[in-house]
Amino acid sequence: MQQFSPIALFVYNRPEHTRRTLSYLQKNLFAEESRLFIFSDGPKTESDKVKVDEVRQLAKEVTGFKSVKLIIRKDNLGLANSIISGVTKLVNEYEKVIVFEDDLLSSPYTLQYFNEALNRYANEEKVMHIGAYMYPLADKKLPQTFFYRAASSWGWATWARAWKDFEPDIDKLITHFDKQKIDHFSIEGTMNFWKQMNEFKAGKNNSWAIRWYASIFLKNGLTLNPSRSLINNIGHDGSGVHSNMENMYQVQIAKKEVKEFPVEIKENQQAYHAIKNFLKNRKGSLLQRGVRFIKQMQAKYLAKK
Repeated sequence: MQQFSPIALFVYNRPEHTRRTLSYLQKNLFAEESRLFIFSDGPKTESDKVKVDEVRQLAKEVTGFKSVKLIIRKDNLGLANSIISGVTKLVNEYEKVIVFEDDLLSSPYTLQYFNEALNRYANEEKVMHIGAYMYPLADKKLPQTFFYRAASSWGWATWARAWKDFEPDIDKLITHFDKQKIDHFSIEGTMNFWKQMNEFKAGKNNSWAIRWYASIFLKNGLTLNPSRSLINNIGHDGSGVHSNMENMYQVQIAKKEVKEFPVEIKENQQAYHAIKNFLKNRKGSLLQRGVRFIKQMQAKYLAKK
C-alpha cells in the first residue's frame, strides 16, 4: 500500500492567496489520501493580526484531505525559521515531506509527481530535493523530468536522510566555496545565488532556501525537476514579505501527469544549458527592463496611496 507524504503548508497574512493555494491543492489527485499540516506564523505587528486571524479561520474550515492539522505559532518566527522547524518536525515523524507556501498554484498532478518521486528515489543518496516549479524554458525537446544542481523553493519535497545535511550556519557554508565552486553554484554567473549568500551573511535577507541549495551543492547532491512547471507562483504581486512585482517567472501550469523519470542519477546537460540560457536572457532588453522598473515603481506608489 502506497504511503502518501504529508504536506506542510506555511501561511501568514494573505487570506486570498491562501484560499487559492488550497483550492488548487484540493483538486489534486491524492489530496484525499494526504495529511495536510498548516503552519500559521504569529503576527509580526498588531496591524498584521486581523489578516493572520482571517487566514487561521480559513485554515480551520479546510476539507478535502485525509486529515488537516493547524499548527498556530504564538510568536512571529519569520518564514525561514517557520519552514526549518516545520520541515524538521515532519521529516522526523514521517521520513519525508512535501512543502508549499501560501502563494503556489499547483497542477492536478503535482502531488502525484511528488509522491512518485519520493518513493522512486527514496534510497538514492545523491537525490536530495524534488522541485515542482520550472522556468518557462524555450527548449521543448527536454525529457519530462531531469536532474539539475539548483533547488527551487516554489513547491518542493525531500526526505529526512537529505534534510539532515541542511546546514543553517552561513559561515560554515561560505568557507567551503572557492572561485570555481562559486561559478558552478551561480550557473556561470547567470543567477545571483552567491549574492544571496553574501546578503544573508550581511543580514539583508533571511533566506532558508539559499542555505538549503548551498547544503545540497556542497554534498554534490541533485534535484529532480519537471521540464514543464507543475507550480505557478502568484506571490509576485508585491503582497509577500519577500516578493517583488515581477512577471518573468510566470508560467502556464502543466496539465498532464508526469510519467517519465530519469534512470541515470546525473545532471542533465541539455536541461542545464536550457536553464542557463533562460537565466541569461530573462530580464530582456534595456527597454523591457526600463518598462518593468516603471511599472514596479507605479505599483509601489499606488499601494502607498
